[in-house]
Order: sequence, then C-alpha cells, then structure tokens
Amino acid sequence: MPATVPADGHTGRPAEQTGRALLSSVRKPADLNRLTSDELVALAAEIRRHLVASVARTGGHLGPNLGVVELTIALHRTFRSPRDTIVFDTGHQAYVHKLLTGRQDFTHLRERSGLSGYPSRAESVHDVVENSHASTSLSWADGIARANHLQGHDERHVVAVIGDGAMTGGMAWEALDNIADSSDRHLVIVVNDNGRSYAPTIGGLAHHLDALRTNPGYERVLSGVKRTLLSQGAPGRAAFDALHGLKRGLKDVLVPSAFFEDLGIKYTGPVDGHDITAIEFALTRAREYAEPVIVHVITEKGRGYTPAEEHGPDRFHAVGQIHPETGLPVVAERFGWTSVFAEEIVSLARCDDRIVGVTAAMQAPVGLQPMADAMPERVIDVGIAEQHALTFSAGLAFAGMHPVVALYATFLNRAFDQVLMDVALHRAGVTIVLDRAGITGTDGASHNGMWDMALLAHVPGLRLAAPRDETTLRDSLRLAVSVDDAPTVVRYPKGTLLEPLTVVRRLGPKDAEKSPCDAGAEADTPVDEAGGEDSSFDVVDVLLESLGPYDTSSILLVGVGVMAAETCEAGRILQQEGRCTTVVHPHWVIPAPRPLVAAAAEADIVVVVEDGLVDGGIGSQLRDAVEDYQATHPGEAGSPVFRRIGIPRQFIDTATRAELLEDFGMRAADIAEAARTVADSVAGLPAVRDLGAE
Repeated sequence: MPATVPADGHTGRPAEQTGRALLSSVRKPADLNRLTSDELVALAAEIRRHLVASVARTGGHLGPNLGVVELTIALHRTFRSPRDTIVFDTGHQAYVHKLLTGRQDFTHLRERSGLSGYPSRAESVHDVVENSHASTSLSWADGIARANHLQGHDERHVVAVIGDGAMTGGMAWEALDNIADSSDRHLVIVVNDNGRSYAPTIGGLAHHLDALRTNPGYERVLSGVKRTLLSQGAPGRAAFDALHGLKRGLKDVLVPSAFFEDLGIKYTGPVDGHDITAIEFALTRAREYAEPVIVHVITEKGRGYTPAEEHGPDRFHAVGQIHPETGLPVVAERFGWTSVFAEEIVSLARCDDRIVGVTAAMQAPVGLQPMADAMPERVIDVGIAEQHALTFSAGLAFAGMHPVVALYATFLNRAFDQVLMDVALHRAGVTIVLDRAGITGTDGASHNGMWDMALLAHVPGLRLAAPRDETTLRDSLRLAVSVDDAPTVVRYPKGTLLEPLTVVRRLGPKDAEKSPCDAGAEADTPVDEAGGEDSSFDVVDVLLESLGPYDTSSILLVGVGVMAAETCEAGRILQQEGRCTTVVHPHWVIPAPRPLVAAAAEADIVVVVEDGLVDGGIGSQLRDAVEDYQATHPGEAGSPVFRRIGIPRQFIDTATRAELLEDFGMRAADIAEAARTVADSVAGLPAVRDLGAE
C-alpha cells in the first residue's frame, strides 16, 4: 500500500506541531547535506504536508509535486545548482524545487506578486526554463551541455528531468537522437516515470517503460540485494557497485532493457523514486560518467495524500481550492465550456460515425473522456505529439473520417506548420477545438492561448468560430464538423460559461445599404440572413442597437467570442449617453463575415474587442477586409475609424483574468471610454483613419 500523509498533514497544521521543523532550516540546496537519512525522510513528509496545506488554499499542480519529493531532494543533494543546471520539463513538478531553493512562502502561489506556478528566472538563479510546454527539456539540456563543453566547463553537469508522458513527444526523440551522438558531455536524463501524463501514458515507449517498471522477477531479485548491501554503509555500496555486471545481466535476461543503450545512451534503473538513498546512489553513479546517462526513476503521482492517490482520472494533477482533509473543491465548479463540448461531441458522434476524437495526452482535460467512455475505439490518444496529431488527422480525413482534434489553444502553436501544409493545403476536413483560448491568467505566460486567431488568420481556407455562450458553442461545433473540404476551428476560454445575451436581430446583406443611425432605419426588422451570398458562416448577431441624433457619429462595437458580454455592457453605457451605438457578435470571425464587413464600412467608428493578440488579430483582419470592400464598392462606404482592443504583443505575467482584463483596457468601462474618445475627436481626423490598438 502507498504511504499516506498522517491525518494532521491533511489539516494543514504547521510542521512545528508534528515534531522538529526541518523545512524552515533549508534555505538553499547545500543545507540538505547536513541532514541524516532519518531527517531526510522526515523532511519529505513535512514537504508533503506543506504542499497539501498550501495548494489547498491557492490551487495548483498538487499531484505531480507530491510524486517527486524524494527525487527532488536527491537531485539537490547530488548536484550543485546553479553551477550544475537542472531543467524541469513542463515545470508542473517545480514546487518542491522552489521549497528547497529558499522559496517557502506559498501564500500567494499563482497570484500576482506571488510565486509563479512554474520555474521563473526572476525568482531564482536555480530556475532555468520557464516554458511549460512538454518535451522541451532534453533539447534545452543538450544545448546547455554542448555550450559547457565548448567553453571548457566540463566540471559542470546538466540534468534534464522529464516525465514518461513528455518522453512521448517528438521533440524529446529528436533531442535523444542528438544526445546519443554526444559522448563527451556531462548530461543526465532523469525519467520521472509515474506511468501518467494526466491519464496513463500511451504508446510504445509507455509499454517498454511499463515492462521495466513492473517486471516482478527483476524487482524481486534486485531489491533484496540492494537493501542488504546499501544498509551496510560504504563497504556495501562498493559491493553493490561491483555487482553492476550481475545487475545488468539480470536485467537483460528478465526485461528488454537494451532499448536506450541501443540508441547510444547509457541506461540505469529502474530506481525506486521514493527511496532517497537509492536515488542518490543512482544519480551519483550517473554523475561520474563522462557521457550522457538515463536514470529511470519510478514515482507515484499524488504520493502520500490519500485523496490524490484515490483520484482515478488524473491523481490531482491540477486542483483549484480544495478542503485539505478531503480533497473536495471549496466551491463546486459550475458547468463549463469544456463540459458543453464534451456533451455535444458525443451527441454529434452518435449521429455521424465518421467523427473521431484526437487528443494529445489530454483526454479528460479537453473533454473527450465521455466520448472515449461511450465509443472507446473512436477516441485516439497520440501522446504529447501535437504535430503528429494534426498530420495524422489529415490522413484520417483523406481516408473518409472527420477528426476532431481537441487541444489547449497554446499547444496549437507548435503544430502550425502541420495545420498549414498538411491540413489546409490538402483541404482536409479536420476540426480543431481549442480549449483555454485567450487569457488563462494563473497558468503562466506559456499557457495563455492568445496567439491562435492572429496565427490562423494566415491559413488559406480556414474558418474559425469564437462562440460567446453555450448555444453558440454547440451551433459552431455542429457547423464545423459538417465541413469536409477545409479546416475549421472552434475556440473557447477556460472556466465557467457566460450567461446568454439577448439577440435583437441578425445582420444580413441589406444592412450594407443603410446605417443603423439613418433616419427611418427599421432597427427592429429582421433581415433574411439567407439572402445574397451569405452562408451559415456569415451569422452576425446584433446584441444592442441604440439610435442617436442624426448628426452623431455611428459606433459599431464588435465583441469577439466571450468579449461580447463586456462589449455589450459598454454599449449600454454609450446608449445611456445618447450615442448611436450598435453591438454585434459574429459567430465566425475568420474570415470576416460579409455582413460584418458591410456594416463596418458604413459605420463612423468601429471598435473591435478580442481576447487574443491585438496585432494581426480579428480587428486587424476586419480593418483589412473593409479596405478591400471599399475598393470594390466605390462611393458606397465611408472611412471608418478603427480602434482595436485586445492583448498586446508581450508575454503575460501571472495574474487573474479579471486583473489582466483591467490591465489591457478590456473592461466595459474601458471599452466605452475608448469609443467615446474616438467619437469626440473623429470630426477632425483625415480620411485615412486608424487609431491602432490598445
């Protein structure tokens, strides 16, 4: 049975109440060297209590950190950070590292002015890689090790800590191929093998590691020898080292262990990742090699905290605020965007047997678990391999299926070439669903899904929907999976659903003929959305319409996706001021819908609000589309002033979504003020008018 944290650890009681406090005495890694074996065990237990109590208050990556306590202690006792460089893949497991490098105030973890949830160079010289995208650590480590060698720093070591899930990524294998040709470098690869990414790891590598991990013959024979010898101090260690040949022979007989060494990289393990003595012994031997070494460490995600150990889906990979005693959420989660997708994709798949779900090791987080439960053969987990996922999906589409690739928005960045050259170029009917699009706030700079719309606007033939609520999400998804000759994208944010907004009417082609502020305009008369050449992709909802004096500037506010709510509220503010204001929400924003382009061309002021990159975003695309419209409709349109409000071209520091919206002027009052300022100054501006972005 796995060890569990004592009950007092679940309550979050200070360590001082359970015995001598050790954690507070560790201000730097070197402080670990003066602790005895028994004290190290006690320290590990204290760290787990600290993690449970702290993360319960703030939320964060609890399970991964509970699983690497002993491993991280052993790393910092064996290597000398920062002289030796330790690189953590994804950084989900960096909380223990923070504690051992002097950062023990977790009061504001994942909050503005508090500790980042990932490694941060601004916090410590012990932190190196801030990127939380998986499978990158081996490339980083290879580069650092090569630079050390070129500069004559061969006394320095580089350690890459990578999970078995991240090892399935293509970049990891590219790096391994290069590392295998680097026999003169001091590089240690620690495979933190807990058998999981979020859910259990899949693929051929997972099967191989599982064979190493679970073979009873090897473990039974080796464990007895190891325990006996290592308990006898220095002589026993020497004897254990002398038996390395026997150890290797046993392994070769009992399990297929030559996999990594056939690549040209020395392999040692598997090692019990919760036995500090055993880990130190393995890491010390690895440090002494003058060539790259893989140390295979077996750990248990969520170790020592019963609610995590008993949580089947992801063993508390990431939690919100929880009750430390039970692991239950402090506030029950409301029905969210991901849940809507999960429901709708199951419904669609039942009606269309061509639909298959594709996930990159995130089956549950992206909402494909219900479909996998109902139709296990129609959900395919490709591991942490977004590039493969997209090209693989192009192949599925060619052969008659309709793949739905569900990813976090920021993870699509690494597969842009595949979207462009494999999916779009071949007019593949592939639907991409982007979860956590826009501002994610506390997840760190690399997890804000803010680049998708600006990037995907460059893909020929691609259509992208930005729903504002449950109904528009379901509608967009249904339409997306009906397209078999081009890529479609549906993006939505993290968290709970927004309340639905009242639709006044829908824009149609006739709206190009008149301004909503023209005298006699029939604002409440519905327009036939099927008229002209408009299609289902051209649906634009009018959420608010306010007629002002004939001689006032007409303001068109465009709310993209979830920003429709704040934009609508801004429209109400302007309405109360007597300004001629129309608020619209286009269901599909790439390419710009024809009715929206026509309406924007007729307005005096156009304000586009989006939770994506403002440079090259939807506002920029609409402005360009209006320019093209004017070129083909001379004399029918004016020269509207554009104001684009969105996320600036910068990496975003950790903060809440609300704080970031305020920072970027994306609250209703800010949007209204931006429109008001333009409207009050528009008369004196020249014909070519673009006030740029905020």
